[in-house]
Amino acid sequence: VQLQAFGGGLVQAGGSLRLDCVDSGRALSDYVVGWFRQAPGKEREFVAGISWGGSAKQYSDSVKGRFLVSRDYDAATVYLRMNNLKPEDTAVYYCAAKSGGIYTRPGAYEYWGRGTQVTVSS
Repeated sequence: VQLQAFGGGLVQAGGSLRLDCVDSGRALSDYVVGWFRQAPGKEREFVAGISWGGSAKQYSDSVKGRFLVSRDYDAATVYLRMNNLKPEDTAVYYCAAKSGGIYTRPGAYEYWGRGTQVTVSS
């Protein structure tokens, strides 16, 4: 598994972005994928996760109803669609993969991609 996150950028509050988590090793279909974010001076926090089969999804309370996680097996990609973005969503976003179930603890994830910066202006 070789992950990299794409799609970050600068957006105004209320806007949308889509992040892509791409696995160049094309083994992502066997793994749970989680999205995490880390703002300056804060701990890395769970944002969303999707099971290897795609049927189970989990979101943090802060993004529930605004963010949507999905996956495309043919493209070996997991997406995070972020709507109605708020300044407090500003952070570096990371995707990570693990076997087993969806966990919210970053230490449970075996593989991490390089993050992508999301900045939401007010």
